[in-house]
Amino acid sequence: MRDATALGPEPPQVAPPTPSGSAAGASEDWEAVGAAFAAVDRAAPAEDCLNLNVWTPDTGPARLPVMVWIQGGMFELSSTAAYDGSHFARDGVVCVVINWRPGAEGFLYLGDGIANLGLLDQVAALQWVRDNIAAFGGDPGNVTVFGESAGAMSIGMLLAMPRADGLFRRAILQSGAAHQVTPAGDALRIAGYLAGRLGVPATREAIAGAGVARLLAAQAGVKDELLTDPDPDRWGGAVVASTMPWQPVIDGDILPGPPIDRIAAGSGSQVDVIVGTNADDWRLWLVASGVIAGITDEILGGPVRSFGHQALATYGLPAGQALAAYRTHYPTANPGDLLAAVQTDWWMRIPAIRLADAHARASSAAGTYMYEFHWAAPALGAVHALEVAFVFDTATPDAPLFGPLLGSDPPQELARTMHAAWVAFAGTGDPGWPQYDQGRRASRQCYISSSHWI
Repeated sequence: MRDATALGPEPPQVAPPTPSGSAAGASEDWEAVGAAFAAVDRAAPAEDCLNLNVWTPDTGPARLPVMVWIQGGMFELSSTAAYDGSHFARDGVVCVVINWRPGAEGFLYLGDGIANLGLLDQVAALQWVRDNIAAFGGDPGNVTVFGESAGAMSIGMLLAMPRADGLFRRAILQSGAAHQVTPAGDALRIAGYLAGRLGVPATREAIAGAGVARLLAAQAGVKDELLTDPDPDRWGGAVVASTMPWQPVIDGDILPGPPIDRIAAGSGSQVDVIVGTNADDWRLWLVASGVIAGITDEILGGPVRSFGHQALATYGLPAGQALAAYRTHYPTANPGDLLAAVQTDWWMRIPAIRLADAHARASSAAGTYMYEFHWAAPALGAVHALEVAFVFDTATPDAPLFGPLLGSDPPQELARTMHAAWVAFAGTGDPGWPQYDQGRRASRQCYISSSHWI
C-alpha cells in the first residue's frame, strides 16, 4: 500500500528565472516571479517523478467526465502543487493533474531515435487514465485534456501525434496552440552546447552520466547564453524568438511534422476543441521582470543580434512598418506596451486563430470554439496565466502561485461561470456559446460587467 494523500515527487528542474537579458537590451529582474514560486508548498524533486493526482466525487461505477490538466512552465518548470482539482470533483468531474519531465530531461534531442520524452510522459499518463480511471468513477471514453501555456502547447502537439490518437475526446488550450516547436537542426546544436558545458560527448549516455545536478546547472547555463547572446546564426531564429531551448522537436516520428500542418490535414479532427487567449497575455512577463519601462524605440527597431526577443525583427516583422502599424492601433501605448502587444500576437493570439481555423476546416463532426479572457487584474491587465484560477474556481488572493496576480477582490461570479463552462464542455462538448467557423470567427469574450460574463 502507498500513502496517496500527499503530492508525489516532482521532476528535477531548474530554478525559476533569474536576472537576465542581452547587454544591449532592457535588463530583466525576475525576483518577484521567484518569490511567487517559492511561496508554493511543492513536493521534493526525484527522478522517479511520473505520478499524478486524482480528485473524484465517486469511486463507484459512475462513468463521470474526466479532465486531465497539463500545466505550463516554459517547458522548463513542471509542478502539480498549485493546481487543486477539488472543485471539479465537487461539480461531477474526475480531475487528474499529471507530472511530466521538462527541460533537457524531457526534450533533449540528439538524433538518436529518442525524442520528446516529455510528450511521451503525457501520453503515458493518458494511457494510465484510459486503463485505470474507471476505478475512480471516471469514463475512459470521455476524457478532456486541458492546459495552459506550455501545457496548452503540449496539447497542440498531442492533437498532431499518432501515439496520442484516441486517448482523449476533447481538448482545451489556454494561451497556447500548435506552433511552438524547435527544428531538429537547432535542437541538435543546443544539445551540443549542453554537452560542451558538461565537458562530455554529445551522447545520451555521456550526458546522463554527468548526474542530475550538473545537468540542471548546464541547462541553466545554456539558457543564460541564449538570453545574453541572442545570435540567430548560433541558435536559429525560432529559438531566439521563443527563448525556450527545450521545446518539442519535429523528429519525424513522435512529431512527424509541424503540428499545425498535421491538424490542418485532419489529425485530431475527431476531438472537440476550445482554444483561447488572454487579452494582454505576454504583458505579464514584461511587467513581472520590470523590463516594460526599459523598452525603447531603439530596441524595438534594432537588430535581433543585439536585442534578441525585445526586437520586433525577431518575430519576422519589418520593424519600421510594424512599429507604425501597432502605434496606429495603440495610439497611447509606450514602447514597452507595444512590445507586449506584438509578443501577445506572436505567441498567443495568431497561433490560436490559426489553430481554430485549421481545426474547424478539417473537422466535420467535432466542434471548434474560441474565447478571449478580458478581466484585467489591478496594475497588470488580462495577463498570461490569470485565467487559471478562474477555470479551477480557486480565484482567491491566497491561491498558490496565481493568487498574487488577482488583487484583493477577484470576481467570484466570473470564476463560477468560467469553471461551469469548462465542466459543461467536458460533459457534453458544448461550453455554451456558438461554434467557431472561418466565416464568423465567433469567440466568447470573458470579462466581468454588472456580474455577468459577456
